Amino acid sequence: MSKSTFKILFYVRKNQINKDGTVSIMVRITLNGELCQFSSKLCIQPQFWDAKQGKAIGNSLKSRQLNSTLDEIRRSLLNHYHNMMVRETYVTAEKLRNAFLGFDTREHTLINLFRKYIEDAKKLVGISKSKATVEKYDRCCRRLENFLSNIYNIGDIAVKDINHMFITDFENYLRTSCKCGENTTAKFIQTFKTVVILAKNNGWIYSDPFANYKIRIKRVDRGYLTEQEIQTMLKKKFASKRLEQVRDIFIFSCLTGLAYIDLKNLTKEDIQIAFDGKPWIMTSRQKTDTPVRVPLLKIPQAILKKYDGKLPKGQLLPVLSNQKLNSYLKEIADLCGITKNVTFHLARHTFATTMTLAKGVPIETVSKMLGHTNIQTTQIYARITNDKISRDMQLLSGKLDAIEKVASTCLA
Repeated sequence: MSKSTFKILFYVRKNQINKDGTVSIMVRITLNGELCQFSSKLCIQPQFWDAKQGKAIGNSLKSRQLNSTLDEIRRSLLNHYHNMMVRETYVTAEKLRNAFLGFDTREHTLINLFRKYIEDAKKLVGISKSKATVEKYDRCCRRLENFLSNIYNIGDIAVKDINHMFITDFENYLRTSCKCGENTTAKFIQTFKTVVILAKNNGWIYSDPFANYKIRIKRVDRGYLTEQEIQTMLKKKFASKRLEQVRDIFIFSCLTGLAYIDLKNLTKEDIQIAFDGKPWIMTSRQKTDTPVRVPLLKIPQAILKKYDGKLPKGQLLPVLSNQKLNSYLKEIADLCGITKNVTFHLARHTFATTMTLAKGVPIETVSKMLGHTNIQTTQIYARITNDKISRDMQLLSGKLDAIEKVASTCLA
């Protein structure tokens, strides 16, 4: 660890002479190469100043009083410096000057900072943020407000006072008082961390309270539909036209991997003839703005053709709200005898597992079609089915004929 370099220098502004012929005595602080200066509010005749010693010349009463005041300034600065070095992890020349002059540095508090972050995010809705993301920020902020009120009996806290214990207290509060699950708690902590890191990046705090804190996300198998279950859903005749439409939209997503919001935003301009002369979906994910390129198979093409020109406002598919879709999907699952928790997002998992990976499509290709920037995210969606394992091992067995013949002879 490098040693801190701290110097105090008194000097006069000879080029700025006051009306009475005196010059102002300035104080210059040098701390680790950073300079900061301010006026001592003291003045002296230029001829009575010793630039080399940084003090008044002579032994007159006036000179002794002035030098005594300069010594007091030096001692006070040294005291402030030593106190700040003990109290704070990062000291600057400017912070030292402000402490000496009694300037109150504006204290940044967690809730105020969080609210400012939310207001800034609201302005980006439709540009780089979604409404759901802003709502997520707001929920986390409200949880923190309740936590501060119920556990700490305060309305807000300085960001610099957030430490490892505060984080673990908040985690325990979410798990116990709020009855949040492990992953829900982890997501709240992730959002909280985003605001704390913002404070650190702005220089309002100098150490990361999350440095030794590990956010743990438990891997959850959200499931998928099998090919047989999809066929059952396709063959089912529904009395309600609305259920039929929801089934069609769900199947479309099972064979394209589109998320709800991207399917809702799909337009004719997003369906383009690609290099192979076939129609592709060419769009970008609203969530991450990542390009999505998915070839349109026969079933999705047939679904698009079914609703072509029959919907208002240039819609390609009759997409309802996500909440209504999920409600209807539960009804469809009951009618089809499917006992799984069928939600619209399950279609995306089904695309990754049943429709692509289980059919031998490489996970890199699946990742690209899902619009993932990290293949680890794809691994959460994709599951290796038992049928896939069986086919792969049969394929392997066919390539081991030679060694199996040797083994049968040697092991007989």
